[in-house]
Amino acid sequence: MKHLDKLYKMHDISWFTPVELFKPWYAYAIAASILRTANLSVPLKIYEIGGGSGTCAKCVLDYMMLNAPPKVYNNMKYISVEISSSLAEKQLETVGEVQSHLSKFTVEHRDATDIAGWGCKDPQPCWVLMLEVLDNLPHDLVYSPDQVSPWMEVWIEKVNGSSQVCEVYKPLQDPLVSRCSEIVGMNEENPSLREKLSFAAKGLVSKVFPKPRRAWLPTGCLKLLDTLHQTLPSMSLIASDFSYLPDVSIPGDRAPLVSSKKDGKTLDHPNYLDAQVCHFHFIHIAVTLQADNLFLLLE
Repeated sequence: MKHLDKLYKMHDISWFTPVELFKPWYAYAIAASILRTANLSVPLKIYEIGGGSGTCAKCVLDYMMLNAPPKVYNNMKYISVEISSSLAEKQLETVGEVQSHLSKFTVEHRDATDIAGWGCKDPQPCWVLMLEVLDNLPHDLVYSPDQVSPWMEVWIEKVNGSSQVCEVYKPLQDPLVSRCSEIVGMNEENPSLREKLSFAAKGLVSKVFPKPRRAWLPTGCLKLLDTLHQTLPSMSLIASDFSYLPDVSIPGDRAPLVSSKKDGKTLDHPNYLDAQVCHFHFIHIAVTLQADNLFLLLE
């Protein structure tokens, strides 16, 4: 922990990912797993979404060059899907430290959640890597004024044209928000008699002691996994993310940890509306996905 504290003070970033902290061994473990289980009778294809500075890509390619049969390394493709243009350039620079990697590596500067960017469905086996991606994807906030009222969407609007913003509550109308709320079990259909009685009791209590409810929905995660399932139906997925977030003070189910960094110190914010330039981290919540293989590494 002292070593980590020293690293954070030396670098003006909010957090280090495991692939950076445990370089090259973290990526080597991922590469070894792929090499052990992949169908090597077809060319190996690996997609990485949100590849950061390119450390994982370079280390995976290093491992394949050193340990895979020459045919596997020579014929493989490693495609990085990166939404940031500056990180896309950095990835090419990092991977390019080994000249032979560049013929296997490409960067596609686009949004991975946009299904149009993937082109036609690819039925061939492939691997998809997402390291610390799901916790950073957009979430939607929903609100209910008491224990039984329907959930409403939370919108953010400016106050009288000023720089200040406030929450505005509107009926659920976004199909993605509605579907996500159903998947996480917020709108139970066909309730049992016991559930109906419990709901009636909550209705009586809510009139006397109303208790507002808030919940953060992983709509960005759902959209990305939907897109991948439709475009890469034979993929094997390796994802890593947080299993919990410490000291979250923002209210609501699955609430984020909102933080900013100044002078090497991280500041957590009690209200997401107060944060101007901050990092949002969410606990990953699993959503329905049909795939041949799914690996979820919780940190």
